[in-house]
Order: sequence, then structure tokens, then C-alpha cells
Amino acid sequence: MTRTPLASVPDQTIALSADLLERLVRVMESLNPDAGLRTYSPKESAVFLGKTENWVTEQIQLGTIPFTRIGKTPRLTAEHIKWVQMNGEVLPHQYSPRPLAA
Repeated sequence: MTRTPLASVPDQTIALSADLLERLVRVMESLNPDAGLRTYSPKESAVFLGKTENWVTEQIQLGTIPFTRIGKTPRLTAEHIKWVQMNGEVLPHQYSPRPLAA
């Protein structure tokens, strides 16, 4: 049995998709005990929510989403972003027409 030393393996670049990289960052932040202290600007929050920065800013001004202010600057925590994702769910009305079976 032969062993190949790791030093002789050529350098390889690993391509990560943006989604995979974002999930990896979230996992790494969850391992960090100070991750709960992280706040996000409206621009950063918009990326997580799949909306525009303008939409996030308007919702903050209207008071329809939770946020915190650090000084005069509005910021969202991870919990605020999760709240927006969870409370945006719309379930069909009980009397809505059901989809036809295939």
C-alpha cells in the first residue's frame, strides 16, 4: 500500500455557488456565540429576503417589519429577518378553488 503525501496534490480551486456560500456563512455564524449580536443594514437584509433595499427601507418607515435602531440607523437582526420570512406566509382560503388532480 502506498501513501500519497498531501503536499504533492496540486492546488485545486473549489467553485461555490452563491447560495451554498451563503448557507456556509450562516452555519459558521451559528457556531459563533456572538453571532446574535450581528445586525444587518437594509441593503444586507434585502439580500436575505430576496427584496430590494428600497422595499426594506419602506417597510421600516411604515413600521410593518421589526427592526432596531443603532443611533439613527435602522438595523435588522437575524431574528427580525426570520420574523419577516415567517410572517409573510399566506395560506389559501378554505373556500378557494382546489387545484385539479393530474
